[in-house]
Amino acid sequence: MKPTHIEHIGIAVKDLKQAISYYENVLGLKCYAVEEVKDQKVKTAFFKVGQTKIELLESTDPEGPIGKFIEKKGEGMHHIAFAVENIEQSLKDAENNGIRVIDKIPRKGAEGLEIGFLHPKSTFGVLTELCENKNK
Repeated sequence: MKPTHIEHIGIAVKDLKQAISYYENVLGLKCYAVEEVKDQKVKTAFFKVGQTKIELLESTDPEGPIGKFIEKKGEGMHHIAFAVENIEQSLKDAENNGIRVIDKIPRKGAEGLEIGFLHPKSTFGVLTELCENKNK
């Protein structure tokens, strides 16, 4: 596996509208997309900083992954996502190197990306997402 770049940094928030206001009015960034990913029980908002994106994540269900994360840890950094060229092989490579994978098979994520997660217990406490844009 060889990531090509940081695809995005995911930040869990309680209130997407308030967080968008901060990123736009204080940091001067522009929200270019808001999207709900129903199967992950989350609503997302995206900003670009250079080539890297910031993904804000608001839970649509307290029992969803972001709802549980905020309940346990509060708002803040949720994950870092790396772009890879072959997500299926990258997930296999990670597992073959002793990394606990959450997704053995990629699934659909926001912005049409194929995604898979590596467990933070195997990645020094940082939930790591691998992403591939198969639509480019």
